[in-house]
Amino acid sequence: MAEILLSLTIIGVVAAITLPSLTGNINERTWNTQRKALYARFSQAIALMPALNGYGTFTEGNESMSAVDTAAETFVTEGLSKVLKINNICDNEHLGDCGLNSKITTINGSYINLPVKISDLNNGIPEGNLKNTKAAAFETLNGESILVFYNPNCTSEAVVSSALSADNYAGVYTKQHLCANFLYDLNGNKGPNTFGKDIGIIAAIYSSDSNVVMPVPAKNLSGTYKHSEAGRACANADSESRLPNIEELLTLYYNANLLDNWAGSGSYNWSSTVSDSSNAWAFGKTMGVKYARPKDSEFTVQCVKR
Repeated sequence: MAEILLSLTIIGVVAAITLPSLTGNINERTWNTQRKALYARFSQAIALMPALNGYGTFTEGNESMSAVDTAAETFVTEGLSKVLKINNICDNEHLGDCGLNSKITTINGSYINLPVKISDLNNGIPEGNLKNTKAAAFETLNGESILVFYNPNCTSEAVVSSALSADNYAGVYTKQHLCANFLYDLNGNKGPNTFGKDIGIIAAIYSSDSNVVMPVPAKNLSGTYKHSEAGRACANADSESRLPNIEELLTLYYNANLLDNWAGSGSYNWSSTVSDSSNAWAFGKTMGVKYARPKDSEFTVQCVKR
């Protein structure tokens, strides 16, 4: 009997040590599978839309506040719902009815209120063509809760030069390239309601020939790197990490409040997107501007998961 009790005690101790890790691994695999499936559905749906701008359009100096407030809802009801199976749509006053929690845990473990307008995602926006529209929400048939932020005046990939320059390199404002930003919760009100776990972001970039991205942040690397070194640095830090493209960096910038200090120190992050044989796009984190910079320049690196 004593031996049986001792064996049971040992089994209990081992189970108590290993069970949280096993549960965490199972959850992570489940979330990864759900993310990939959700990304595939969104990519297919956005590809079916001829253009992403123009739903509830308003022009500078001639805006209707109701159009500004309901732009995201209009985009969902008149656009996205035509190409994506949606179970329930909620306006800005009833976001909780679509299964969204009032609090979100950021990537570093702090708590923020559920964002309800674009400026809640990044205190440095909106600016220029990007209006401070209110969010809407919907639920998918698969049980995901989706919070939607929409810019009806979004533009194509054509260069939009800024008045800024850095060493005579004209910058390109990227904020107006983002048309729709989706904050997804894979399991609604159920926990952990934490960014990078059951909560993440999808963005649709460019009004036509849209690019849909789902960046999952991995590591902020210390130090600076030339462009040829940046990709290897991510892979060396974690075999599951890679260098983000310029659209993914824009999406991370757009959702900066969910990522806390999302890109570490330094003014620019390298992207994997090449401008030409001698230059690659670097992302300016202060104002959301991209610059074509010589590949031998040294900038900081934010990695994302593969």
